[in-house]
Amino acid sequence: MSALHPSNFSTSYFRLQGFPGLESAYPWVALLLSTIYTIVLLGNTTILYVLRIERSLHEPMYYLLALLTTTDLGMGLSTLPTVLGVLWGHHQEISLDACIAQAYFIHGLAGMESGVLLAMSWDRFIAICNPLRYTSLVTGSSIIKIGVIFLIRCVLLTLPVIIRLRFFFYCHPHVLSHSFCLHQDLLRLACSDIRFNSFYALGLVISTLVLDSVLILASYILILRTVLVVASHGEMLKSLQTCTSHILAILVFYVPVVGLTMVHRFGKHLTPLVHVLMGHIYILFPPLMNPIIYSIKTQQIRKRILGMFYLERG
Repeated sequence: MSALHPSNFSTSYFRLQGFPGLESAYPWVALLLSTIYTIVLLGNTTILYVLRIERSLHEPMYYLLALLTTTDLGMGLSTLPTVLGVLWGHHQEISLDACIAQAYFIHGLAGMESGVLLAMSWDRFIAICNPLRYTSLVTGSSIIKIGVIFLIRCVLLTLPVIIRLRFFFYCHPHVLSHSFCLHQDLLRLACSDIRFNSFYALGLVISTLVLDSVLILASYILILRTVLVVASHGEMLKSLQTCTSHILAILVFYVPVVGLTMVHRFGKHLTPLVHVLMGHIYILFPPLMNPIIYSIKTQQIRKRILGMFYLERG
């Protein structure tokens, strides 16, 4: 029997496990996650609104922030229906096609966020290491080109490994270990030849997340070297302060990625709930924290948001 024929489907529906062991506390978990999703949606839409109406923020570096915020908003929206459906309505079934689509958006948006963080590190590198050429190199058109390149990367590179899931034969119990669909979760239930997906997924992670993180680290090594060589103590602090928001955004994204990888690789003895919680941290922590980071650390955004708040109160 061919493993790549649609008639091989054992079923077209899967069951989302939710939060094992916390079923009795679902109302409280639902309230907590509903609050987090509300903050994610309001925070990221507010940042986008401020970036749009504040003329002083119509600069290339803030176009990158708009890309990051849009990606975070997409990540939140991609998982919101199934997570809250499980918690509020106990709607735990999801069709194969919907599951594959959700996995595509989750993994694609993760790659996009990594790419945007890399582009932001390039922006900081040019601003500090080659400031005289900053305005000629970092332009609106160059940011658009970079955004399109990373969009094409995440769309095209993620597609082959995800589309094959549509043609696998699933014979194991159709219970997914999260409240949303991930590639590795579906792969675990397949009885077809999954070697291509396994190797391709590993190569995809190396060529995107790992490569991006190495290039980001290299850019900051060069930034630090430049600052230590040419700047006074005061200039050094001022230069590094311009990188604070970006460094925090990097940590917010990559620390959960590393944590989730460690849990999957070495945490087989841990309870399923730990895996589920790490998965939700990986999905929700960056879109939750990035608006807070940039609202606090970017003076123009902070002033505009406070102005909107006081205006509404008045």
